[in-house]
Amino acid sequence: MAKKLNKTELKTFLDEKVAQYNTRDFLETDPIKIPHTFSKKEDIEIAAFLTATIAWGNRKSIINNAQRMMQLLDQEPYQFIINHKESDLKALEPFVHRTFNGLDFITFISGLQHVYTNHNGLEAVFEKHAEASSLQSAIHHFKKVFFEIEHLPRTQKHISDPLKNSAAKRINMFLRWMVRPENTGVDFGIWKSLYTKQLSCPLDVHSGNVARKLGLLTRKQNDGKALLELDTSLRKLDANDPVKYDFALFGLGVFESF
Repeated sequence: MAKKLNKTELKTFLDEKVAQYNTRDFLETDPIKIPHTFSKKEDIEIAAFLTATIAWGNRKSIINNAQRMMQLLDQEPYQFIINHKESDLKALEPFVHRTFNGLDFITFISGLQHVYTNHNGLEAVFEKHAEASSLQSAIHHFKKVFFEIEHLPRTQKHISDPLKNSAAKRINMFLRWMVRPENTGVDFGIWKSLYTKQLSCPLDVHSGNVARKLGLLTRKQNDGKALLELDTSLRKLDANDPVKYDFALFGLGVFESF
């Protein structure tokens, strides 16, 4: 059915799905609910970043483990990151979510402390390397800054690098949360120095499969090249806010088994 839609029909169909899924009801089953428990900018962005980092696998277990992370940071992630002592990190060691373990978590705390102490915070790092219509190079530079600290090589895999042909789904999702306006109460819109037109769609199995069925994507792998193809298609539907269609693709895939 979907492949027969012309561009106007496709846009109308997807815009309706965005309206259906870009609502606060969506929060109940989505990991984005974790940063929604905070009100300070730094707490929101740190909670969002850590939640997005472990956002693969079963959604319920992602939410449970992200809540556990926040408990381990005393429900004050920014204060913990800036002021923690070495002895405070011991409690983080037992944490595990799939291949992300306590040592990775501790390294992420150090990386975040480095970003806030020496680089003016998360937003400033992304803004510094942002391009007019893409943040993929900025993600690459962010990863370099983040791992300027001493770290285990294994921990690097938990931040993807688009310049190594990764679709970087989780970090693109995090950027969507931070940059898209909060006019429906889902995304946060707390990063004012970046723009929705720079965002890329969080490409995963669900959004990829739906995009292929709709003729928005032909490449079979969900990699960096596929992301560029999908981004190009979505920008033709809405150049200023292409990533709003993440709601449509995800909703169709997860909730409607499209």
